Amino acid sequence: MAKILVADDEQLIRKLIGDCLTKDGHEVLEAENGEIALNIFEKNKDLELALLDIMMPEVDGWEVCRKIREKSDMPIMLVSARSQDFDQIMGFESGADDYVTKPFSLAILSKRVDTLLKRGTNLKRKGDDSDYIVIDNLTIKPSSHEVTIDGATVELTLKEFKILTKLCKTPGRVYTRDALLDELWGMDYTGDTRTVDSHVARLRTKLGEWGLKNIITVYGTGYKINDK
Repeated sequence: MAKILVADDEQLIRKLIGDCLTKDGHEVLEAENGEIALNIFEKNKDLELALLDIMMPEVDGWEVCRKIREKSDMPIMLVSARSQDFDQIMGFESGADDYVTKPFSLAILSKRVDTLLKRGTNLKRKGDDSDYIVIDNLTIKPSSHEVTIDGATVELTLKEFKILTKLCKTPGRVYTRDALLDELWGMDYTGDTRTVDSHVARLRTKLGEWGLKNIITVYGTGYKINDK
């Protein structure tokens, strides 16, 4: 059904998760540390989901999550014995879509995997409007995920691109943080709304003067694109 990466330095955990997902019909690729996980990700462009432990050698799960998220919007689940609020917030701010604490029920894990895979499929099917969006000297090409300012390419992550495109399609309309979370991270996302703020902050920085001028914070509510 789906090709899934399972990264954990504990062989028993990898086997338990791997056997569960294999029984559900999925193909499982295992990694015993973060470096191997990133290598598998780079070599398998058809991966549809990643399950990552946090405390892995070489590269920890938070960093693996961040590096994957720079290049892919596929669902990511963190599976960890760390259950403090700080750890979960760090996970969501790294780009994770879900967070499961050990010990866990394999039946529940299976259902949560199904939910993430369905969400990923829905995002793929939505597609983007192929028309260009032009605001002042900024151009967005949804079909090719390109953003330029005065003809110069601006490198954005997929989430940053989607936030910018969403806002720019309707200048002046205010989007709440919760609405952006539901639209771009999915209705089942349980992370903090601060992850939206961190993505917008990075987006403003990358867009320079245009971002500072045109991405407006509506305090206590969310964001909009300047329509003046």
